[in-house]
Amino acid sequence: MALNNPIMARGAFLLLVSILCSPASPGFQADQSRPPAPAPFRFRVPVDEISLRFHASDHSGKPLARLTVSDLQLSDNGKLQSDILTLQALPNLPIRAGFLFDVSASVLRDIDFYQSVIAVYLSRLLKQGVDQAFVMQFDRETARIQNWTGSGSAVLAAVGRVGPQANRYAPLTAIFDSLYTTCRDQWPKQSDATGNFILLFTDGEDNASHVYLSEAVDMCQRSHVAIYVFDSRRSSRSSDGHNAMNDLALQTGGRAFIHPRREEIWRDLQMMEEEQRNQYFLVYKPGFLTTDGTFHRIGLQIPGARVVARSGYYAFARP
Repeated sequence: MALNNPIMARGAFLLLVSILCSPASPGFQADQSRPPAPAPFRFRVPVDEISLRFHASDHSGKPLARLTVSDLQLSDNGKLQSDILTLQALPNLPIRAGFLFDVSASVLRDIDFYQSVIAVYLSRLLKQGVDQAFVMQFDRETARIQNWTGSGSAVLAAVGRVGPQANRYAPLTAIFDSLYTTCRDQWPKQSDATGNFILLFTDGEDNASHVYLSEAVDMCQRSHVAIYVFDSRRSSRSSDGHNAMNDLALQTGGRAFIHPRREEIWRDLQMMEEEQRNQYFLVYKPGFLTTDGTFHRIGLQIPGARVVARSGYYAFARP
């Protein structure tokens, strides 16, 4: 069935909803909603220690275990770093995922495709009794459709409700604002380690945000949230939207999947899942760091391994 046929795609999605939402569906459990407490007001403090989540695997894709500091080659703006304070393995993490939909006028025709991607993720990758997810949408403003829940059927039903509000035409899009507030409010300070990511569905065109891309990236980095972007349109590589999506993904340790073919979606979701389930947590103290708001590029290499990590951080100063 071709996903670019809106009538057939809608029929397939409704059929999948009826099957997966039935009590007999093996992949889902009863709603175990545990809404997080409201996020406290946060102050921006000087950066003197940098924390970094990363995923390391061999060339066959198998996660690497028992890495030590001596295995790492770490650089900050091209300067080798030796003052590594912490290296901790985080295997088989529970997932905390946010599904964030752009519902501005420019991407409404792609909603059915995006819903089908979530249906695949929920039916095949969400772990019963372990993982939790939420659903939000945005145009110029952000709205919560489903709060944190461990129920795949509740998430799937919420995804089916995603769309423009009645009597509201929304030609403007505030991607950076939505990411900033979502990372700030949905991931308050946690005591338990989890694999955190946002699956963002958008064309990348932001024309209404009040915060800059750098500020959205900084907030998501502080919450250890990786951004994975799905864009079903063939964006020009020179467009602002294409560049923004790639920056968001690379700078937070995620990926941008641009116009994926149907047969590629499952592979992309598996890749995302593996990177978030098995991670390492690293803390280092860069020497002579000036908190001037500039972007510092992080280089992390492990001989014979493939490493996925955010590309750097913004050294913001105290307000």
